[in-house]
Amino acid sequence: MRSSNPVFARSEEFNGRNTTQYADPSQWKIDLSGSGDGSQAAGLQAPTSPGRMTLDTVVEKTAITLGLVVLGAAVAWFLIGDIDSDAALATAWTFSMGGALIGFVLAMVNSFKKVISPALVMVYALVEGVFVGAFSKIVSTWVGDAGIVFQAVLATFVAAGATLAAYKFFNIQVTPKFRRVVMISLFAFMGVMVLNLVLSLFGVFPNGGLRSMDNPMLAILVGGVAIVLGVLCLIMDFDFVERGVAAGLPERESWRAAFGLTVTLVWLYLEILRLLAILRGDS
Repeated sequence: MRSSNPVFARSEEFNGRNTTQYADPSQWKIDLSGSGDGSQAAGLQAPTSPGRMTLDTVVEKTAITLGLVVLGAAVAWFLIGDIDSDAALATAWTFSMGGALIGFVLAMVNSFKKVISPALVMVYALVEGVFVGAFSKIVSTWVGDAGIVFQAVLATFVAAGATLAAYKFFNIQVTPKFRRVVMISLFAFMGVMVLNLVLSLFGVFPNGGLRSMDNPMLAILVGGVAIVLGVLCLIMDFDFVERGVAAGLPERESWRAAFGLTVTLVWLYLEILRLLAILRGDS
């Protein structure tokens, strides 16, 4: 079950490198010597095992991380208040950039930790929520309608639900070739976006370059590509969860799955919000 996804690649369990054996009733042994402490009836001894990762534990942990994202976003949204001055706008950008940078560092730490830390995953979700809330505030102010945030949230969950339904009902197979193509496309896209950002900061590309509102058709195209990549990443996330459950991974790996799903869903939301803003601004 070798994974090329950086979120799962460092996990020994997800990559089949962990040799822990989990309890199987068929392997229970009978202690005929009577040396037990009496806690096992009839001398039956069952090997101890950690709880296993299930769909329920993944859903539970994902609900926690997404709830923390919403909490962080709500706090940032209300602390910023109305953006009716340059000072308020500067505050919003400070929240946004600060949350984005700290969230990126925490995402890298979580992605490359061999043993997942639930605390770090939850801190990441909270900080990422601050970024999401501040960015959403800026976009909604630019558009002039806070309702666009609700529309983006709804569209994100509809996209995620539709992707899950397609994955299950059409029995989409995530082959090694599928993973390679998606990951190469993802890293290529991210590389182009980073280069675009650097060139924009140095004034080579005016007003955001490929993301510029001055060229809405190009910005819509780039946003569309990002959303398609996000959906493909969701398919890979669903596949990793399904494989992890089938492999009987320890319950703590549910946090890794929740982290991967949260990263993808937040990215998908941001791209949908940006696309809706472009469409609204161009109308």
